Amino acid sequence: MAAATTIDEAGTTLGIELGSTRIKAVLIDRSGATLASGSHEWENQLVDGVWTYSLEAVHTGLQAAYAALAADAEARLGARPTAFGAIGVSAMMHGYLAFDADGELLVPFRTWRNVSTGAASAELSEALGVNIPLRWSVAHVHQAALDREDHVARIHHLNTLAGYVHELLTGARVLGVGDASGMFPIDPATGGYDAGLLAIADERLAAAGAGHLALAEVLPAVLPAGADAGALTAEGAALLDPTGALRPGAVAAPPEGDAGTGMVATNAVTPRTGNVSAGTSIFAMVVLEKSLSRAYEEIDIVTTPAGDPVAMVHCNNGASELGAWAGVFGEFAAALGSTASQDDVFAALLSGALETGADDGLLAYNHLSGEPIAELSEGRPLVVRTPGSRLSLAGFARAQLRAVFATLSLGMRTLVDEGVAVDAMFAHGGMFRTAGVAQRLLAAAVEAPVVVGETAGEGGAWGMAVLGAYRLAVIDGSAAGRTLSAWLADEIFAGAETDTAEPTADEIADHRAYLDRWAAGLAAERAAVDAIR
Repeated sequence: MAAATTIDEAGTTLGIELGSTRIKAVLIDRSGATLASGSHEWENQLVDGVWTYSLEAVHTGLQAAYAALAADAEARLGARPTAFGAIGVSAMMHGYLAFDADGELLVPFRTWRNVSTGAASAELSEALGVNIPLRWSVAHVHQAALDREDHVARIHHLNTLAGYVHELLTGARVLGVGDASGMFPIDPATGGYDAGLLAIADERLAAAGAGHLALAEVLPAVLPAGADAGALTAEGAALLDPTGALRPGAVAAPPEGDAGTGMVATNAVTPRTGNVSAGTSIFAMVVLEKSLSRAYEEIDIVTTPAGDPVAMVHCNNGASELGAWAGVFGEFAAALGSTASQDDVFAALLSGALETGADDGLLAYNHLSGEPIAELSEGRPLVVRTPGSRLSLAGFARAQLRAVFATLSLGMRTLVDEGVAVDAMFAHGGMFRTAGVAQRLLAAAVEAPVVVGETAGEGGAWGMAVLGAYRLAVIDGSAAGRTLSAWLADEIFAGAETDTAEPTADEIADHRAYLDRWAAGLAAERAAVDAIR
């Protein structure tokens, strides 16, 4: 495509995802091909003990990411975009955004990273009979009620970050079912919030002194993938593109969480498939054939963007510590006069990480923040080794990479013990760009084949754009009679090249032995939390 005139604007989709460290925008055509992209780096702040992002940072970050996309489109296609066929917004799931009747934020955004809702999580999990994780929105509002926070009396509505941005752009207060399932449990029979559980949760809120709140009234409406979620308004277009070049009118896909867009980006939305998304956090999603035998504290039950039940293992700490160490080695290389790129440094660091036994006696802990599955209220990244261990680059890299997957595999053990069948786990995230290394260690950690495809590095913004393309297909009838999974298989992933790593029995046994050592060593991590301030 040499010029923008070759693009059918009505057939393009803009996907935006507000991730933990980057806001990314991707423009695709109806086949899923990426036409342009842009991003903006940002970082959460620890303010008065709360992990947060300011709404100002949300607004300026959106504009910066879109401006970068527009510039990329001009460079690659010959002109800046002025319209799209569809638009979709995704963001970090869960957390707490509470607004008054005038739409003013009542308290700073409390992200998924906060673990201060233990009392509410325990009370609701027992009362509802399902696991209510610390980061879910209902846990946050219930904890605020238990703590008698003043703002609770003024709550008019709650939202997620994706839902908030979607409302800014379209005026519609709605959520995709996958994102909504991180606010409150979904009833698979209705595709909406579970009415019986809502009644119980309202009773618990009343007992905590917040009887004026009716969750059904303060939570956003729930929509499945492909449903009508409004359209880009003139105000939304002006917010996204202050230059005035962008016209309103693009139809909107239901906003989703990063877990849902990761499933779409890896084509893991059918039963017996799953995906692992590795970034600042790491989580695994497994689409269930049947319900689990009981509730588990380490397993969240959420949904795909189409509403199918999913077992989710979510860990607050992912690849950040590994990335920090890669940065240190990059500084060392630069000090020696090397011009190696970040990808070159990362590849060199991981080059020996598959050497079995290289990390014997060497343990790494990647916890920058609290980790419920590991029973950590705070994080203290550690590297520990026995006096007799051999310290090498290969062993160090192997220990750091295994640390990324360790907490996740503690949770995945539960699904293995439940007999949950997984034909393939699809992996995505930047760490999987280094061919084979992270993929093989992850396969041993989850005890299932791990598939990396062409879209492994595309990420959630691309997955959200694909959901926008699905919305267009529903409107024009080309998706008629096909579920989201069937449409993805036929229109987006047909003929896609993939690489599969099948774990051997020896690799699984080696990881299990390592995980036993690593889990025992968590005592040192907990002691560090108590001792190091």
